[in-house]
Amino acid sequence: MSNTGTWMQRVAQDWLVLQLTANSGAALGITTGLQFLPFLLLGPFSGLIADRVPKQRLLQLTNLGMAVPAAILGVLAVTGSAQIWHVYVLAFALGVAAAFDAPARQSFVSEIVDTDDLTNAVGLNSASFNAARLVGPGVAGLLIAAFGGGAVATGWVILLNAVSYAAPILTLRGMDASRLDSPALTHRGPGAIREGFAYVRARPDLLLILAIVFSAGTFGLNFQMTSALMATEIFGKGAREYGLLGSFLAVGSLTGALLAARREHVRQRLVIISGLVFGALVTISGLMPSYLSFALVTPLIGISALTLITSANAYMQLHTDPGVRGRVMALYMMIFMGGTPVGAPVVGWIGEAFGARWTLVLGGLLTIAGVALASLLFARARGVTLAQLYPQPSRQETSV
Repeated sequence: MSNTGTWMQRVAQDWLVLQLTANSGAALGITTGLQFLPFLLLGPFSGLIADRVPKQRLLQLTNLGMAVPAAILGVLAVTGSAQIWHVYVLAFALGVAAAFDAPARQSFVSEIVDTDDLTNAVGLNSASFNAARLVGPGVAGLLIAAFGGGAVATGWVILLNAVSYAAPILTLRGMDASRLDSPALTHRGPGAIREGFAYVRARPDLLLILAIVFSAGTFGLNFQMTSALMATEIFGKGAREYGLLGSFLAVGSLTGALLAARREHVRQRLVIISGLVFGALVTISGLMPSYLSFALVTPLIGISALTLITSANAYMQLHTDPGVRGRVMALYMMIFMGGTPVGAPVVGWIGEAFGARWTLVLGGLLTIAGVALASLLFARARGVTLAQLYPQPSRQETSV
């Protein structure tokens, strides 16, 4: 329920920005960047908090922290008082709560299930998230259109998201803490954040995954923004068609997540290949001549994106010591989501200066370049070819 509300707000918030700024791609990029900037600024600290505070309690607080700015923005939009600076400030505030939520939520999965089921659980978690993505954007587009299509209409959708945060808060309160496989909490003391960085720096395999997700997250995974520009500027469509693009993307994302849930092992080779395929499909989507052809490519983008995300996420969790998992996943989220404040404004400016198509073409090409460069540098450092670098891991290795 909460994820559905989150995707509804993403569509409504983007549409609100377009309404307030006369379809400004730069303003859309700034809003997206501000919402993800806290991941970059607070990543190490939020990961330490996830290792020090019981995650069941922490996640209730973070969900409350995301509900408040959503409620404020919804009220401002409904009353016709919303201005673009309101959106900027509240997007940043929501991002702060989300920055503390993400590492706790990611590492909480390993406390709910056994190690042997972790890959499956990560895939099913992504499937749940993308099932909401399948429903949320389409419902948001229909509701915005039904309420008149303007800024006031977006406010009602955003208010629905604020209410939806009650679902995870109540669910977390009802969980039996004695059945969780929680690691010992990290003790207070100097050097805890530095310890997490040192752990990752000593693991070239983790550094490779982080480099790949940075490339994809910074340049390619801005589809919510780029599809808004394509729908309005290139194809001349409205809120309904824009919302449907998110649902088409979610069809592929849900498929990719369910396929990922079937895998018992995760190899680095899968992360590399899915990253290259994702970049290629993003580039191709920017060349599509019509709304229909563009919409038909989006499910393929969703499959490749979720294959990349779930395989990278599962690899990081399966190959990380439980005592530092919160800090490692915070660094993962900082790299993955923190690249958006850098990439989103640039992508938005490119769309405004050169046209919406270039946001996808350049974003896809830069993703391919980043994935290829990271893989080649890692292979060269190991003194092997790419084919030799990623053998099939044993059962014992995947349970480390």
